[in-house]
Amino acid sequence: LKRGVVINIESTVGSIQRAVEEAELMAGCKIHSVTVGISGSHISSLNSHGIVAVRDREVMEHDLERVIDAASAVAIPADQKILHILAQEYLIDNQEGIKEPLGMSGVRLEAKVHLVTGAINAIQNIEKCVRRCGLEVDGVVLEQLASSYAVLTEDEKDLGVCMVDIGGGTTDIAIFTGGSIRHTAVIPVAGDQVTNDIAMALRTPTQHAEQLKIKYACALAQLASADETIKVPSVGDRPPRDLSRQALAEVVEPRYDELITLVQSEIRRSGFEDLIAAGIVLTGGTAKMEGVVELAEEIFHMPVRLAMPQGVRGMDDILQNPIFSTGIGLLHYASQGGQVGSASSVRMPSKNEALLTDNRSKKKNSIKPVVLGPG
Repeated sequence: LKRGVVINIESTVGSIQRAVEEAELMAGCKIHSVTVGISGSHISSLNSHGIVAVRDREVMEHDLERVIDAASAVAIPADQKILHILAQEYLIDNQEGIKEPLGMSGVRLEAKVHLVTGAINAIQNIEKCVRRCGLEVDGVVLEQLASSYAVLTEDEKDLGVCMVDIGGGTTDIAIFTGGSIRHTAVIPVAGDQVTNDIAMALRTPTQHAEQLKIKYACALAQLASADETIKVPSVGDRPPRDLSRQALAEVVEPRYDELITLVQSEIRRSGFEDLIAAGIVLTGGTAKMEGVVELAEEIFHMPVRLAMPQGVRGMDDILQNPIFSTGIGLLHYASQGGQVGSASSVRMPSKNEALLTDNRSKKKNSIKPVVLGPG
């Protein structure tokens, strides 16, 4: 995978097979289906709305289906397909802020929704890799939507929050206000670029650059000690070199500064910068580096916290790591039937491309799905 997109089918299939075999061994059961996370520059999103007349002066299930259909009737490129239709709120006879309209009286029903689309080829390639492993795909889920299940509180989503999931290939953004998702975006700059910067600047192989990043890097040079020395492996048979940890931080900080500035620009472009009173929530493996929170607070000028995934018991010593936020979020998503909180409904295209409402139906299969997400 590169920046969230499959670039080598065979390698991806091999990685999935190894992950499934390990999961089956640990769980002591056979896995038949999975929920898959997706990200990448091909992901697009927009807000839309639809209006219908209420036939019987009382909002019924079929009225909700019609108004969501109306809201999702927008033109999208031929090479894209809808991944999610996320209801934000409903209006009945111009009364705003309604989250659960079923049974309410009125003659005019309006829905505001957030639509997420992805490239058909990118989605099909991920599904192809999974099916070549002998598994069925229960659903393809936007990664930041999944991560939000694991790291955000209801209070944060109500007050207004921006979640930033910094992975290896992409940085995924999701903005919530009033309890509903309002904006999503993907930035193709993340941890892999940091690793590449280290490899190029220090003339060290990529695998060693990755280890240096994980063990010693700091995103804010002023926090790193100039007296602490680290060994930098050289290319070929050349001997390793000594380097101060502060010098390594001076290589890393500009890339994090660029990334956080890109996130800030995206938040401003969304129009929600003044509505995220709960601040910024960082997660993902690339967000846990020392100095990232402090640098983000300097740039955003608002509260920033590093979030660990919540809501899964067992293996706490391993799972309390932001690198697992998307995976654990996918577990929450699958177990809840694809609901973004009690105030929003989620509709996803089914296998026959018809848009069907997901009514929080629990999986009848007692075996939980493996969750797989591109880094």
